[in-house]
Amino acid sequence: MPTPATVDEYFGGLDPAVAERLRHVRAEIIAAVSAATGEEPEERIRYGMPAVMLGGRYAIHYAGWKKHIGLYPVPVFDEPLESEVAPHRSEKDSVVFPHASEIPYDLVARIASAIAAQRVAARE
Repeated sequence: MPTPATVDEYFGGLDPAVAERLRHVRAEIIAAVSAATGEEPEERIRYGMPAVMLGGRYAIHYAGWKKHIGLYPVPVFDEPLESEVAPHRSEKDSVVFPHASEIPYDLVARIASAIAAQRVAARE
């Protein structure tokens, strides 16, 4: 399959059940980033997956895979957030949510909010 040109095209290439879960992840990320920054983030495809951008730089990528949904890159956070994220880490900067389990959408939102806050602080 060729690399999608838009986020909507990306979703169109997913299994419908995965797309539904990922749309909810997308909504949580966009709402959290908007709330943290006071601006609507841009979305684009980077590295073949959707990315939410802030100030022309990526904030977070998300993707739907056969067995899980992933968020990339997710830095190590201060406590207590890191203790909640740690069980979902598959590598040092990847967080995965298997399709066999419920996705903690509130945690997705808190991850996105924390990343957005870090990006805003770095711009100041």
